[in-house]
Amino acid sequence: MLATELLDALPVAVYMTDAEGNITYYNDTAAELWGHRPRLGSSQWCGSWKLYWPDGRPLPHDQCPMAVTLKEGRPVRGVEAIAERPDGTRVNFLPYPTPLRDASGHLTGAINLLIDVTERQAAEVHAARLAAIVATSDDAIVSKTLEGRVTSWNAAATRLFGYTPEEMHGQSITRIIPPELLNEEDRILAQLRRGERIDHYETVRIAKDGRRIDVSLCVSPLRDKTGRVIGASKIARDITERKQAEMLQRLLVQELNHRVKNTLATIQAIANQSMRRAKSPAEFVKGFSGRVQALARTHDLLTQTRLQGAEIMDLVRDQVLLGGADDRRVEISGPTLMLDAQGAMNLALVVHELATNARKYGALSGPDGRLSVTWETRSNAERKLVLEWRESTGRNIAVPQERGFGTTLIEQTLKAHGGGASIRYGADGMSGTFTLPLPEQLQPRLGLAVMAPQADAASLLRRLDDKQSLTGKRVIVIEDEPLVAMDLESCLSSAGCEVVGTAGTVRDAKILCAEAACDAALIDVNLAGQPVDELAATLTKRNIPFAFVTGYGREALPQGFRDALVVGKPFEETALIATVELLVYQSASVLPLRRRQT
Repeated sequence: MLATELLDALPVAVYMTDAEGNITYYNDTAAELWGHRPRLGSSQWCGSWKLYWPDGRPLPHDQCPMAVTLKEGRPVRGVEAIAERPDGTRVNFLPYPTPLRDASGHLTGAINLLIDVTERQAAEVHAARLAAIVATSDDAIVSKTLEGRVTSWNAAATRLFGYTPEEMHGQSITRIIPPELLNEEDRILAQLRRGERIDHYETVRIAKDGRRIDVSLCVSPLRDKTGRVIGASKIARDITERKQAEMLQRLLVQELNHRVKNTLATIQAIANQSMRRAKSPAEFVKGFSGRVQALARTHDLLTQTRLQGAEIMDLVRDQVLLGGADDRRVEISGPTLMLDAQGAMNLALVVHELATNARKYGALSGPDGRLSVTWETRSNAERKLVLEWRESTGRNIAVPQERGFGTTLIEQTLKAHGGGASIRYGADGMSGTFTLPLPEQLQPRLGLAVMAPQADAASLLRRLDDKQSLTGKRVIVIEDEPLVAMDLESCLSSAGCEVVGTAGTVRDAKILCAEAACDAALIDVNLAGQPVDELAATLTKRNIPFAFVTGYGREALPQGFRDALVVGKPFEETALIATVELLVYQSASVLPLRRRQT
């Protein structure tokens, strides 16, 4: 009686069976573990409702540890099992069945002690998960004592700092801290001793190979079962790339600011000088617009190489042909050569002035003229570009009586950068030699670029027959920048068009595209950040031809309309009018072209 009272008082599940395995006794703790009270003398081997192996396979009662003990007459140890209660909940337990014998050694039964290890196993699973997270984390995870000695070091820490766990265990964490930041570690340890968590902060650490690494750190105190702080867990994330990206972004913003201000200053100077030399407002507008266009076309070339430079062939073609197709009167050739951004801008202004003069008075002012543009690089004391410009007009060209702004701009631009200009006027036309120093690091590429004359090339800028003018043609303008819209409207009106509607928002533009009676449309690619795909689709359904007006490239055009006509910003009036002419007359499948008159 005393023995059962003692067993009843134990906080551990205990039960006994006879030699056949019938349960003869169990305490309340055993009943709680099983989730029910089995009937004494009839339940065999174990009081559990159902049994399972740790891997989830069913465990028959006659194969449970207690059954093995009774059948083999020996204690069973170290076998874990799972008991399922009638309500479906499960308990992980460790059984300790021990055989009972009488004085003669005859087996009389067995006693079993059941230890509930559910919480322990859950803790082990949790610990295993944490260990797996630490082991596979991309962030360096390190633990240390309150003295700063490393106690754990995961694989990511090895990848980041270069030290193996064996090299760091027991070592001071100051091994990876720059000397000038050692007081930072003292501050961290002081906060940890007070039980404070250190949130993300950015600092620098030193790798095994001496590299300085930008990291974001998060430090949390480690506590024992009593809540006492015994160390710290530190998570370090490599933010070197982010820091480099931020620095590059700052540099790019500064460079952009510099370039924009330089460009604005250049445009301001062009405006001032063009105005002072112009004989009339119309002449000023034409000269100023052309020079701004020269800068814009060069910027387009530079953006294709992320402002690293521009290929000279592309630059000369753009300035001479104004973005149009090849002209049979023009021959351009020379070695392939990438100019730096500054050199490209300077040369663009020079070639623009020469080409403008050729279109007004020289080789490109008539059908029989010829223009040859060639270049080469020479190296004496320094590398320099030498560009030869030769015009053949078939008639005598007199030396200008007045020194024009174009000539001054050419000479001053080249002189300011260490180059020079030699312009000659002869019986057959104007020619010149122009030099510009080249940076040593920009070596000429192998190969030769040649644009040979072509017999029947048609340029976009060639005007249509006078009988098919734009007089009375109705156009709608969709543009969110008021000044640009006003300029477009003014140019179209001067050409005889009737601007029947303008819109600066998507909402207004939808109504205009759906309802306006017009012959053509001009659409800004981006209206206050909103796409214009729907507008293009509406005009297409109505069979109204349109062109995009944009400062972006074709990749910014709406999907499905990448082959549409484009007027680049800032636009040139000649190109704008020619584009509208193509829109109006191509709708009737008629494209009568005549030679452009200037």
